[in-house]
Amino acid sequence: MIDLVLDILSWILLVLGGMCVLIGGIGGLRLPNFYTRIHAASLTDTMGTILIFVGMMLQAGLSLAALKLFAIMLFLLLTGPTATYALANAALLSGLKPDAGSASDDPKEKESQ
Repeated sequence: MIDLVLDILSWILLVLGGMCVLIGGIGGLRLPNFYTRIHAASLTDTMGTILIFVGMMLQAGLSLAALKLFAIMLFLLLTGPTATYALANAALLSGLKPDAGSASDDPKEKESQ
């Protein structure tokens, strides 16, 4: 009975993690400018990582594989936000300013304003 509960819980976490990653991918395509895109991708990537890896650790049980999955998850949770920060900082230093008023990267729309 406990195995069935763990299987159901792990699959729920895996599906929710996959949905987070999918929503982040859609946000990366649909959001209007660079900074909102990397914000959405970073948040959903972090949440998706947690959900997917916890789901896999539940499937692995108390084993060496679960410990390795935890180490990989910790590495991804440390490097993902750091890479996003570095990307945003590089964009800001190269001159890409966040738009306070406009929510579009479309150059034609900016020319008409």
